[in-house]
Amino acid sequence: MKYEYTVGNYLLDRLSELGIRHMFGVPGDYNLAFLDDVINYEGMNWVGNRNELNAAYAADGYARINGFAALATTFGVGELSAINGIAGSYAEHVPVVKISGAPTTKVMDNGLYVHHTLGDGKFDHFSRMFQEVTVAQTLLTQENAAQEIDRVLLACLTEKRPVHITLPIDVYNKPANKPESPLHEEIATSNHEVLSQMLSELTPMIDDATQTVILAGYEVNRYENREELLEFANKTGIPVTILSGGKGAFNEKHPQFIGVYNGELSAPYLQQRVDEADCIIQIGAKPTDSTTGGFSYDFSKKNVIQITPFSVNATNKKYAPITMKDALVALSDKITQKNPEELNIIPLKSQINQDPYEAKKENMKQNRFFERLSYFMKERDILLAEQGTSYYGAATMPIPKDTMFIGQPLWGSIGFTFPALLGSQLADRSRRNILLIGDGSFQLTAQELSTMLTQKIKPIIFLINNDGYTVERAIHGENQPYNDIPMWDYKKLPEVFSPEGKSITYKVKTELELEDALKAAENNHDYLTLIEVVMHRDDKPDLLEQLSKQFANQNV
Repeated sequence: MKYEYTVGNYLLDRLSELGIRHMFGVPGDYNLAFLDDVINYEGMNWVGNRNELNAAYAADGYARINGFAALATTFGVGELSAINGIAGSYAEHVPVVKISGAPTTKVMDNGLYVHHTLGDGKFDHFSRMFQEVTVAQTLLTQENAAQEIDRVLLACLTEKRPVHITLPIDVYNKPANKPESPLHEEIATSNHEVLSQMLSELTPMIDDATQTVILAGYEVNRYENREELLEFANKTGIPVTILSGGKGAFNEKHPQFIGVYNGELSAPYLQQRVDEADCIIQIGAKPTDSTTGGFSYDFSKKNVIQITPFSVNATNKKYAPITMKDALVALSDKITQKNPEELNIIPLKSQINQDPYEAKKENMKQNRFFERLSYFMKERDILLAEQGTSYYGAATMPIPKDTMFIGQPLWGSIGFTFPALLGSQLADRSRRNILLIGDGSFQLTAQELSTMLTQKIKPIIFLINNDGYTVERAIHGENQPYNDIPMWDYKKLPEVFSPEGKSITYKVKTELELEDALKAAENNHDYLTLIEVVMHRDDKPDLLEQLSKQFANQNV
């Protein structure tokens, strides 16, 4: 019997309420009937991916721009294909809703040996695996569906991390009541007494310091506190640096921005300014090996005031609950504005080479490529940089105001950014998306090019062809065969993956050839652009050259 309003309708209504307009995934017999509801739901577009891992990556990219994302796969085989992508979202605080179509409740209750299972009559193996990489999980029944859907979605909303929903194929179409009210987020609030105590005890510490610095990170982006960070910097006059994972959290053209901090691999002025600071206000930043030059920072933790999404920590004391937003607003009004001359602020724009870029009759090299790319970027672009040469070249490259940056320095799953590009572009078609990815990473997830062309998105893709895993060669096994990959004819791939899709492709080896490709990309507003940039396999951005040595020592 077909009911007018069902569990599937309820789930889709709640996802739509969160602003989700696209559902990523791969069909399987345990989710096919639910996908009919997705197809028929007004305002929800089904985006079929080439595999479940790519779907999870695409959902991650979508959520970083849109705020939330969802993907649907079948039970067992589909779930486990997607779990690596979900783990990355968990590690980097990206809110993704993972929906797994499951066998009927009768099959599960009777412990039948059906396909996509381990043949032991147990059906909770995979949901238990997801407990490690999601903040909430549920198995929906007709009786609990509405309450459980709301519970896990609120956890996703609050904690900015993935959740897992198991949806049996005989439950999605059971009757349900429409939501009586909007999904009620239990918005985190600060305790005013604790907030007052924090202000009274930490404001003097900041006011008395003479070499204060702000160190910001990716949680500023995830919790949408960019405006509060900007206001905090403007009111206090304190210089701002960021970890590379937090690029986009602060305007890099701002006169108080002093660069991207990378421990001892930072520029000398920046390293000294941070490591010798007598007060570091760490806002939404989690130092990792990839973002601190292999933990090579030298500042004292006793000088750090750490502002997290829900607490403030300093001098071995924790003030909670206090939200990041409330902490920034309150401190902005209390801290005495610093004298810029005493703070020794040298803006990033004054530190870098001011000479205009002029293309030469030479082969393209990594450092020159990123220098040129910095001029190519525009305000409001979305820049995706794959882990490896692309990420570490882009990490210190100045980006324009209101640029969003997507990378994965903590989880570091290579191939991530290519499907993530599909998600980020679908999340906002009005913004120009630019992807930087190496040939080794591209070969892991290349088939998603077919989906991009089918969806008619129009990003600009720079595929760095340096003949293998350059970042791995730099760490270990420079000439070992495990760091080699087959050579592909990359510029022909759009035609192979989607004969009816439209794109423009270029293969460039020199700076002058790159200029021609960039001009064509600037003028192309109708199709996907793929620019293959050939570079020597041993050529590396300066930051990666140094960091790879740190990683090599770290692995001993």
